[in-house]
Amino acid sequence: MLRIAYQFPDCLQRLYRGVVWRIKSQEKQPSVKHVYLSFDDGCIPEVTPRVLDILAHYEVHATFFCVGDNIRKYPEVFSRIVAEGHQVGNHTYHHLAGLKTSTVDYIKDVSRTDELLQQYLPLGMQNPLLFRPPYGRMRFSQKRHLLSDHTVVLWDVLTHDYNPRYTPERIVNIVKRYTRDGSVIVFHDSLKSEAQMLPALPQVIEFLKNENYIFEVIPPNF
Repeated sequence: MLRIAYQFPDCLQRLYRGVVWRIKSQEKQPSVKHVYLSFDDGCIPEVTPRVLDILAHYEVHATFFCVGDNIRKYPEVFSRIVAEGHQVGNHTYHHLAGLKTSTVDYIKDVSRTDELLQQYLPLGMQNPLLFRPPYGRMRFSQKRHLLSDHTVVLWDVLTHDYNPRYTPERIVNIVKRYTRDGSVIVFHDSLKSEAQMLPALPQVIEFLKNENYIFEVIPPNF
């Protein structure tokens, strides 16, 4: 496997200042390892509830970066994510490609999703202001603006579950090979990914549990 396709080397990650790729543990015990499952492109009724069922079965939590228009269309799915103790984040309203969108329009799209997140979160719960750019790319001006009040989160392990040429077994092997303490692993609760992701997810969780990883949600501030 070509590493850079699945995990940016640490030296390249440092070039993207202010962006979170990996959440290194503060534990003083080297045997304690943390991992952060995350899902992009939901929430949709065809896939997200099945992901939630799997997570509930294994009693683990994850972070869902939701597309704003999906929150609007499927508020009951979004509400279930929150009710079951998972973290939520912003993935733009229209799943915009930052490099193809003006900064003004991009920030407006992000803000529109922030408003929806706050609207559908339970009373008294604040928007965590976590943001992940679709496709993992955006303009420097967009990043600079968002970092003023958001935590921008990319990933440490890219599973490629959206690619139909990747079998569930290959996805599991990517996780096995590249996951380390503090890894943020990205899946997609989307129609494009369901055939690859849903069979792989239980195997990934079982492997990580057997390796004594502690599953965490991405915190809003760190």
